[in-house]
Amino acid sequence: MELWIPITIAAAFLQNLRSVGQKHLKGVMGTTGATFVRFGFGMPFVLALWLALHFVAGYEIPEIHGTFLAWTILGGLGQISAQFLLIYLFSFRNFAVGTAYSRTEPAQAAIFGLVLLGEVAGFGALVAIAVTVIGVMLISVARVPMSWGNLFRSLISPTALIGLASGTLFGVTAVAYRAASLSLGGPNYLMQATTTLAVTISFQTVIMLAWMLWRDRAEVGRIAQAWKPSLFVGFVGAAASLGWFTAMTLQQAAVVKALAQIEMIFTFASSVFFFREHINRTEVAGCLLIVAGILLLVLW
Repeated sequence: MELWIPITIAAAFLQNLRSVGQKHLKGVMGTTGATFVRFGFGMPFVLALWLALHFVAGYEIPEIHGTFLAWTILGGLGQISAQFLLIYLFSFRNFAVGTAYSRTEPAQAAIFGLVLLGEVAGFGALVAIAVTVIGVMLISVARVPMSWGNLFRSLISPTALIGLASGTLFGVTAVAYRAASLSLGGPNYLMQATTTLAVTISFQTVIMLAWMLWRDRAEVGRIAQAWKPSLFVGFVGAAASLGWFTAMTLQQAAVVKALAQIEMIFTFASSVFFFREHINRTEVAGCLLIVAGILLLVLW
């Protein structure tokens, strides 16, 4: 089994835990605060790992250059915006469906990977991406009578458009992070990924903290009061991000994100067992299609 596969599955599981934590935090703070905690509380863990790799493991810190910084800034701003929209979605529909709308990310990452990096996904990967996206579309109309009209209306609804915008930004972000990591050229995939994450998460923390101090200082107080669950979100978010960055250093972003659809399985489990939300048969069918797409991706 290629190394990027178990890394991606672990990252998807951790990301689901982070999303569960963020939905909980949404009840005690605003969308901006719930978005910030994954960066601000995750940064110390990432910086500690980065320094350990250098001073303990002996890996050289790669040279930081303009191209790398440009890609990290693009990815960092895109991720903040995408995460903000995803958390905002939780206010409209249940946990599983809100996440599903952003899951068109692999298809969009394939397009942006081609446009920005000239990377072409193989035929098997494209089929797998298509199957998983169809599964996501099934989930998106699971709460209305099944028809082409309802499918079309669901895709142009404000909720769907917000979700699709989130998926677009996540797609751009994934490609930007892969480009940033690869631009370092060494010393190895783990140090490249950790360096990219360390620079990015530091930038994101400073930007979001400055924004809150300028526009909503009360949010900083709400975050401080919820520091314990925020610390959990920061830790699992940092661990998930390290997994994504590492996997996307080893493999095309679109392919990684296609396998990452396995997160929907974890999401449904959280929806049923943690939030006590009902999952209907259409959502189960969509979930099975996502699983089928993942199997195609891994076994093709």
